[in-house]
Amino acid sequence: MPATPTDLDVTRLRQLAVIVRHRSFSKAAEAIGISQPALSKNIRTLERALGVRLLERGRFGALPTEFGLALARHADAIDAELGSARAEIESLRVAHTGHVRIGCGPSEATRLLPVALNRLRSEAPGIRVTALYGLNEALMPMVKHGEVDFGLSSIPARCQDPDLQQIRVHEDRAAVIVRHGHPLVARREALTAEHLQDQNWVLPRSHELERRALDDVFVAAGFAPPVVAVETTSAVLMKTLVMQSDFLTFLPRELVYWEERTGLLAPLNVAAPSWRRFVGVTVRARAGINPAAQALINVLQAVGREF
Repeated sequence: MPATPTDLDVTRLRQLAVIVRHRSFSKAAEAIGISQPALSKNIRTLERALGVRLLERGRFGALPTEFGLALARHADAIDAELGSARAEIESLRVAHTGHVRIGCGPSEATRLLPVALNRLRSEAPGIRVTALYGLNEALMPMVKHGEVDFGLSSIPARCQDPDLQQIRVHEDRAAVIVRHGHPLVARREALTAEHLQDQNWVLPRSHELERRALDDVFVAAGFAPPVVAVETTSAVLMKTLVMQSDFLTFLPRELVYWEERTGLLAPLNVAAPSWRRFVGVTVRARAGINPAAQALINVLQAVGREF
């Protein structure tokens, strides 16, 4: 009669593997924490179910037959798989609960992160998220010091900081942005650095990626970078000042996505190479990512691919 799943339950298989390791029923029974008669009964049940002898009992202890060795190897493999299954289930359980702290750039807070958070909420409603807002000069120290699980912002093409690791999420473009009725919008020909040099500018500080990219446009055309009338770390101030005046700014298109759609802001046609930026997740290079944070990163990558 063939063995049934009940006869080959995991407990009996584990017990066989312990006997094979100890070469003794008494030592195995002590290690497992059951009586020796109970252990012997379970092994006999296995042997009857399989129709083979698994162990040779004698004055030298309990020695496995070739059948016993084979079954013990499978028992160890099953035990390892069950351990992996438990770990995976626990990881999935934790990934659907917990608390994630992130630092988020202004462009990413405009559309990418809200879309991802809505999706995460439907997939894992038990995860709580705290999002802190700022430009890279504030976000990167927060990541390094462990104040947030990861940063979501502009990233360079190659990370230069050995303490940080960056995961690309999607690619964005930047443009010179003005209010919809700005006089430069009506110009049909492409604008050059010369047209833009004497304009009033509101820009991020000089070490931000977007500011350096704009400076490069002027330098490549043989001009000095524009004189900045207002320098700020506030994306809200940049957008608001441009909407209310003839100021120019240079911003990622994602940051002004909704204002462009509603006709409040517009990109200028500038005769310069289109500047692209990479949006990504920044984590500490030698630190693990907790399951809840990884769940949000996975959703951000999926949304980024759709963008």
